[in-house]
Amino acid sequence: MLSERYDEALLFAHHLHRQQKRKGGTTPYIAHLLSVSALVLEHGGTEDQAIAALLHDAVEDQGGDATRQEIRRRFGAQVAAIVDDCTDSDQIPKPPWRARKEAYLAHLRTRPATSRLVSLADKVHNARAILADYRVVGEALWSRFEGRRDGTLWYYRTLVEVFAGSQPAALVNELERTVRELEHLASSTAPQAEPRP
Repeated sequence: MLSERYDEALLFAHHLHRQQKRKGGTTPYIAHLLSVSALVLEHGGTEDQAIAALLHDAVEDQGGDATRQEIRRRFGAQVAAIVDDCTDSDQIPKPPWRARKEAYLAHLRTRPATSRLVSLADKVHNARAILADYRVVGEALWSRFEGRRDGTLWYYRTLVEVFAGSQPAALVNELERTVRELEHLASSTAPQAEPRP
């Protein structure tokens, strides 16, 4: 059962992200955090992992090291460590997109299973959202992402490779299926090069 620590984390996450929306839409950001936390719990995660899932973007998006220290103070070193492992970058300004993603992928390969589950749940939910939005807006979707079409597809395909062999296998398989479907749809609608005369 979840304790009052989870209640506190939920309120804290909502407070931190209250003004934030999901990329390219009007959905409150807390919806993503709730979904990631739910995936963690549905796949055997602990309360610490579920709390870290609620807070996995807090350091990156809402305050950097000051937020990191507050998470450690409120929820302990284990939650703070998982949040750190899921943090792409807390630098301002952020490093260039490709270098940042390559560094995160390399970092993720060495992280413990506790952190990898939270990251995997995050990437599954993001991939689902990208696929759902692509079905609605098509190629216009890629303008939302720094990596645009090719970079975003490269990143998610590489995430599938990084998570291969991880547990739970069902969640890894869902990420692979979602990315494969997105790649298929994107390849069938991508602009074709003009044939040479």
